[in-house]
Amino acid sequence: MADSIISAIDIGSSKIATIIGIESKDTDELRIIGFNSTSSRGVKKGLVVDIDKVTSALEESIEKAERMAGQKVHSAIVSVGGPHISSLNSRGVVAVADSQGEISDTDINRVVEAARAISLSTTRQIIEVSPRDFIVDGQEGIKNPIGMSGVRLEVDTHLITASHTNLKNIDRCMENVGVQNDGFIFSGLASAEAVLTDTEKELGVVVVDIGGGKTDIALYVDGSLSYSSSIPIGAKHITNDIAVGLRVSLDSAEKIKLYLSKKLDHRQDKTKRKIEELNILDLQLPEVVDQFDVKLLIDGIIGPRLEELFKFVSDEIVKSNYMEHIPSGLVITGGGALTVGVVEMGRKIVGLPIRVGVPSRVTGLVDEVLDPQYASTVGLILYGRKNIMSKEEGFKNFNKILKDFSVGQSVDKVKDFFKQFIP
Repeated sequence: MADSIISAIDIGSSKIATIIGIESKDTDELRIIGFNSTSSRGVKKGLVVDIDKVTSALEESIEKAERMAGQKVHSAIVSVGGPHISSLNSRGVVAVADSQGEISDTDINRVVEAARAISLSTTRQIIEVSPRDFIVDGQEGIKNPIGMSGVRLEVDTHLITASHTNLKNIDRCMENVGVQNDGFIFSGLASAEAVLTDTEKELGVVVVDIGGGKTDIALYVDGSLSYSSSIPIGAKHITNDIAVGLRVSLDSAEKIKLYLSKKLDHRQDKTKRKIEELNILDLQLPEVVDQFDVKLLIDGIIGPRLEELFKFVSDEIVKSNYMEHIPSGLVITGGGALTVGVVEMGRKIVGLPIRVGVPSRVTGLVDEVLDPQYASTVGLILYGRKNIMSKEEGFKNFNKILKDFSVGQSVDKVKDFFKQFIP
């Protein structure tokens, strides 16, 4: 059987990354054959603010990834995130259709569609329908009811909604570069797919993806996604604070931040390092930085911004009502996860165990992508492989079917068709 090509595009506030993978039917592993990350243009806090700039950056990223892979990208899964993301939990109930009471794929699709039938503003669009738990004739805790016998089937689902306007703008950018959109995936959910273990999901865990202009949150309880949100603070805000505090340009501030993160890596034993040994002159900045105090920079500028970020994260966890159900704590990922002091500040503010999540479960050209900043990029291709390409696994694939179905879109297409004949 021929190998399958799968592509994904991560549209973020600081980067636009394209990744191309190949799924081998023989080895059952996903091999990365093409990758490119380009500086993002025209995106702020996860929202498209300039279609032409986004199109240009998309075109550049896709073209370079295609050249590396030696494959043409015809369609791709796309990430979406930012403060316009919101979520809610919904329940659906149906009667089992089979006279013998055996639950089938059709029943699963019907009950999820029933859970999805909620009152929603015309400015919002459902991008994810994630079943949390199935109930058959009152019996709870069922993850896959196919083949079971019952009369009444219920499902608890987690719905993620996004701004319809922003999704249309991303679609327009994709059309401009001639790539078909295979579906939107919340970037926090994609990151979780790349960095979490099954044990962490079962115990209860929160993924905190710190991007450039926003931070995406995905909370898992009993193995299922139970709460999603996004806050408008990211790593760029730390860079801005450094620029103001040291009176340097944004480029210089970014270099200083990355330099500190690299030299004071949270994965190394800090007791063996003296921060006084750091020499900012190594960066050869255009500005003259007098009396550079590393400790003051970390404690006085970077620290307060991280504290603010984790207070927002803590508020979101409290708002979810699942604070007592996440013993695995927080898994921090995204480019901001490498910021100096992030783990210590997170533990101090949230009061839960914290680790930095690095993407895994892919092979091939992975030297560059196995980095926290590309967690959502790798997660997109992993999630797409599991939920979009697995056509033979009908149960897992109903998510994609429902995600792409929109009554509003269908009605609009019919209206547009008849408008052609109106003089």
